[in-house]
Amino acid sequence: MEGIDSLATKVRSVTAKRAAKPKVVARKQEPALLSLILKQLDDDKAEDTMPIDVRGRTSIADHMVITSGRSNRHVASIAEHLIQALSKAGNKPRISGLPAADWVVLDAGDIIVHVFRPEVREFYSLERMWQPRTAAKKA
Repeated sequence: MEGIDSLATKVRSVTAKRAAKPKVVARKQEPALLSLILKQLDDDKAEDTMPIDVRGRTSIADHMVITSGRSNRHVASIAEHLIQALSKAGNKPRISGLPAADWVVLDAGDIIVHVFRPEVREFYSLERMWQPRTAAKKA
């Protein structure tokens, strides 16, 4: 019985060590991809761009970027330019909402980008839902 307890302790120790090691190696690319997205949004004169770190709060992404365009045409243009920039970088984002261009969502893997018209952004107020709790209390 003593041998079984010893073996169980060793298994728990090894399991804990494995769990402590990060399994995802691609995280090193995240900041570069996030920087690319933010630069492209700035180049296209997107307004009120807000990157939000959502790691630990959801499994759908590590970062969310919320931004606005001045009109449907501006929203569509921002989204199309971002799609081109991501494609050149080797990332094929999934896109939703481009034909209407009120709210376009681009899923670039670990980063989700929301491009809104200002009225639609204000109505849904995703920032309030996803920003850290300390920032939400200040607002």
